[in-house]
Amino acid sequence: MKDKIVIITGASSGIGKALAFEMGSRGAVVVIAARSGDKLTEIASELKAKGVKTLAVVTDVSKEADCRNLVETTMRNFDRIDILINNAGISMRALFEHTDLKVIRHLMDVNFWGTVYCTKYALPYLLKARGTVAGVSSIAGFKGLPGRTGYTASKFAMQGFLETLRIENMKKGLHVLIACPAFTSSNIRKTALAADGSPQGESPRNEDSMMKAEDVAVKIANAITNRKRILVISLEGKLIVLLNKLFPFFMDRMVYNDMAKEPDSPLK
Repeated sequence: MKDKIVIITGASSGIGKALAFEMGSRGAVVVIAARSGDKLTEIASELKAKGVKTLAVVTDVSKEADCRNLVETTMRNFDRIDILINNAGISMRALFEHTDLKVIRHLMDVNFWGTVYCTKYALPYLLKARGTVAGVSSIAGFKGLPGRTGYTASKFAMQGFLETLRIENMKKGLHVLIACPAFTSSNIRKTALAADGSPQGESPRNEDSMMKAEDVAVKIANAITNRKRILVISLEGKLIVLLNKLFPFFMDRMVYNDMAKEPDSPLK
């Protein structure tokens, strides 16, 4: 990672923030992007205090112009992009029959189109560097999660996009990583949307039993270094992916029962 130019979206909290510090600790130059300028400024100051060369760019990944500006600003400052980590994301919790379609659109705009926009504009430079495109997806990219239709759809779409990108560029040296954490203690669930698009509020799940964002960041950084194709983080996640291939109907019932146990679950 020494002197590699790394762009990280959704870097104001959770996994994105942890990745900024992890990559920086390995010698990378870190470009952090998120919607909150105040949070980015604070994190950039913390990174610089640790000796990490950092650039903060306010970016709403649901806006194509912002994603283009992120890439162009990085190129103006460093004239190279080695790694793009598409981490920005938002979640939801509501049954589809009760969900306003604007919620689904918003999740697709952030989780899927944000990945597409950033990757589109960074791709020429990543190909030149024979670099890495990484997407922070989810187990929801392998198995549909009831009560989270928009989130699941966006992660399936992200993974299909990245897998196709990998195949298209398999002879050009581009590394594509799909990273799938299990439930992680991060801000994404606290900012999840309800059926009408309003913030859900506090996460309904027990944070103490989840993976820590810092641990996830270490595993993703290692996977980028080792140029892994797919990273399923946690034994639980690996079991879900495997059992879903072998026993899909059984897993439908298992996932339903698990999600129904959440406090105030929309499932009956």
